[in-house]
Amino acid sequence: MIPKLSLKMSLMLSPKIFVALAVVLTMAGFVILNQRDARAGEVTAAPGYKVLDPIRHGNLTVFPVVAAKSYPTGEFLTLDEGLRSGEVEVSEAGHVQGLIRRHSVPAIRNDGAQVNRLVLVNNSKRPLLLLAGEIVTGGKQDRVIGKDRIVPAESDPVDLSVFCVEPGRWVATSEHFGASEAMYGGNVGGPIKAAQPPMAMMAQPSVRAKAMADKDQSQVWAEVRKQQAAMETVEVTAAAPQVANEIARTSSYAKVNENEEVKRQVDAVAKPIEQNYQSLIRQLRDRNAVGVVVAVNGRIIWADVFASTDLLEKYWPKLVRSYAAEAVVTRAKEVDISVSRAQFFLGNMEGRREMIESEPGIYRHTEVSGDGFKAFSLTSLLPKTGFDVHVAKMAE
Repeated sequence: MIPKLSLKMSLMLSPKIFVALAVVLTMAGFVILNQRDARAGEVTAAPGYKVLDPIRHGNLTVFPVVAAKSYPTGEFLTLDEGLRSGEVEVSEAGHVQGLIRRHSVPAIRNDGAQVNRLVLVNNSKRPLLLLAGEIVTGGKQDRVIGKDRIVPAESDPVDLSVFCVEPGRWVATSEHFGASEAMYGGNVGGPIKAAQPPMAMMAQPSVRAKAMADKDQSQVWAEVRKQQAAMETVEVTAAAPQVANEIARTSSYAKVNENEEVKRQVDAVAKPIEQNYQSLIRQLRDRNAVGVVVAVNGRIIWADVFASTDLLEKYWPKLVRSYAAEAVVTRAKEVDISVSRAQFFLGNMEGRREMIESEPGIYRHTEVSGDGFKAFSLTSLLPKTGFDVHVAKMAE
């Protein structure tokens, strides 16, 4: 477990001792955690972002976001790319033996598998980007990543903070973790085609929020059960009652979303928006299309913004499915929402409280709590970077 230096601890130390200790920890490559209240009137702005006219389908509305500037992100490896190539390995902590850091500090002890603990090794020569909400399946339980982070190239074993999204299983299906079959390409309602490799599923915003903001396993489990119950009551039940029984028999969030009838329902919402925005991304490439603001039933719930159009394109297929899954289980009267409201939501980053976690020379993770929202930004500190790779904002 990487030690963290909290503000509370820092206040107990004299200034000279604190500075000396901070220098030692930084040189050792440890994470330094800082927490502070935002100064009055301080705004962590979203400069240069512009929200465009929305794309709508049913009760899901997606507002494209363009940026004044784009950044080079080609060096980053996504989890999907790493799992597909075999360069990224994820396993239970108890299955990693004899692995030590190059600095001779033990990285992982072989003390058995734990619900909220996985180990990842990046054998690639590229830094790995992990997004909160990405789900890896396998091991003793399916897990969702709880926080955005960057794992350096050719890394030592990294202890991941995760949350279980399969409360009913603690039996290994495989030693390692992989991607979900739900992300295979194929015709809606037709046979699965293997032409498109599997991708790590992205949890829908309501589940993602519990992992990112609440950081509480019981809250994550409660939300997973709630969404599973919601899936049983949508049109799926009327179309095929046996599907509801299949859903009820599994505790796996991933397997519920892999169900053919559930996929059909989600695809019916996701596909039109995915294809329309994919086409729009190509048209807007010179305008730096970098993200979206998302509304369901006329209520803004989420925003995802990346450092480049290339990164957005890589994550777009699974992001739009996660938004569609939210729309499927929250059916209500369709209500229009204005571009100005979406622009205000994205631009308003003024917060009462800010928490910063940093791994020197690799990344900085910032969480801002404001009135009715939480915002999260992942800043790359790798050489020749220094920009926000991903920004996520949720409405509360």
